[in-house]
Amino acid sequence: MVSAALLVRVEAKRGKEAEVAEFLESALALVQEEPDTTAWFALRFGPATFGIFDVFPDDKGRQAHLAGRVAEALMARADELFVGHPTITNVDVLASKLPE
Repeated sequence: MVSAALLVRVEAKRGKEAEVAEFLESALALVQEEPDTTAWFALRFGPATFGIFDVFPDDKGRQAHLAGRVAEALMARADELFVGHPTITNVDVLASKLPE
């Protein structure tokens, strides 16, 4: 059961789109070390718009993720890769279907 989620949106700087995609793909290895990150998705909404959607059993798991290595790496490279800061939205999960 998951009840908490995050939706993160970022806009790549011109010419940095491939680097943003590679960065997000490489973040999977870090997320796999987080026991409370139940599901994690790196997303591409358009040519330069990317995102992350992840779900957690509760707010404690969400907060642990926000204090974790992916968030740290995201913020460390924000000025280099993104137009503006990432938009991070806390989301409540009303219903879900996850693999067992």
